[in-house]
Amino acid sequence: MTQFRISVRLVALAAVTLVGAGACAFDPQADGGGGGGPVPVGAAERQTGASDTPGPDRSTRAVEAPKPRPTRSRPAPTPSAEQSRRAPTPRPSPSAAGCPQGEHQREVETYLARLGGFGAVTVDGRQSAADCAAIKRFQRRYDIRPAHGRAGPTTYDVAKRLATTDTGRCDAGSGTTFCIDLTRQTTWVMRHGKVVAGPTVTRTGMPGYRTPSGRYEINYRNVKEWSNPYEVWLPYWQHFTQGMGFHETTTYLHDKSIGSHGCVNLLHADAVRWWELGRVGSRVVLVGRRPGT
Repeated sequence: MTQFRISVRLVALAAVTLVGAGACAFDPQADGGGGGGPVPVGAAERQTGASDTPGPDRSTRAVEAPKPRPTRSRPAPTPSAEQSRRAPTPRPSPSAAGCPQGEHQREVETYLARLGGFGAVTVDGRQSAADCAAIKRFQRRYDIRPAHGRAGPTTYDVAKRLATTDTGRCDAGSGTTFCIDLTRQTTWVMRHGKVVAGPTVTRTGMPGYRTPSGRYEINYRNVKEWSNPYEVWLPYWQHFTQGMGFHETTTYLHDKSIGSHGCVNLLHADAVRWWELGRVGSRVVLVGRRPGT
């Protein structure tokens, strides 16, 4: 009898061990499978219970539902005076309080007033509905995200660069000339000595891929060029020297931590306009140097 009891215990222990191993064979939290190998087909379904195999028929067993017990409704506790003092006072959201004001309100108002074309602004360092509308138009034009009307660091930086760009630095001459201020990271187009487009924002070569200053000519154009070394499309491509050219950017233009591999990155609207104005033989004049390159 003792021998029979020992045998039963051994069989039960083996069954528990096998069930435990099977439960750990697939761990949905462990990047695929617990054992590092391929996950069997249907393993995820088995873990979540989604299976097309019908389960046991439970309709044959009548189970009496427990009767609900009557509950008593109690009034919500009134917070004590101490708790009321500790509770934080909710702050109004920017949308409830109006257009948010940034830390560069007066500077942005000053530069937008100088640039013009975005609506009336009052240079007083205080946000108003008119200021907010003008800042939002400016942000949308230059793809500053989010365009919520707040005069933050990016809006301030872009407005300052555009407002302080000296278009006279570009020795354009006659015909069409594409000008790039590498120091301010701005670009504009001149025809017969007059500005016909821009200034607008650009982003040129990052450290190790500096875009050189100098005078060049557009010698090849393609509305959609494929870059072999970097495996990316270059929309509205206009090449001017050593694999460098104008094209629409594929990343967020205002991310200054990165840059191009020497090309002149443009926003979509500017890339289209530059393409419309450009021709093979159009001059390209680059002045200054991008900071940090």
